[in-house]
Amino acid sequence: MAAGEHRGATGVEAPEVDRAIRQAEQASRYEFSVFVGSSEGKPSREFATRLHASLVAPDRSILIMVDPARRVVEVVTGAEVAPTISDAEVELAVGHMRNLFTEGDLTGGLVRGIDVLAEHARAPRTLHTD
Repeated sequence: MAAGEHRGATGVEAPEVDRAIRQAEQASRYEFSVFVGSSEGKPSREFATRLHASLVAPDRSILIMVDPARRVVEVVTGAEVAPTISDAEVELAVGHMRNLFTEGDLTGGLVRGIDVLAEHARAPRTLHTD
């Protein structure tokens, strides 16, 4: 799965998710990928971690994996991304997604989650380089 790609997205408005991914990548300078579909009966975290590892640049990537049938959301961050976003900030994004998913808005939940992750996953600005 290439960065910025979403696969298996049944019931997702692809252009809206694509737009959110592009904006998130421009704002954060990290790569975003979304997978919506079955985690194939495997533990969701393990499945999401394997998907993340298959990305072109996993260290610089954020993967959102949603298994609607199991009502599971997983977010995996790469080694470069992890120091810039706290677990609480990831949980905030997941909470926003779950709220919208509960209302039946899969696309809106993904877009909101991507936006929240991009807001928080930014390298700190360097004011002085001396």
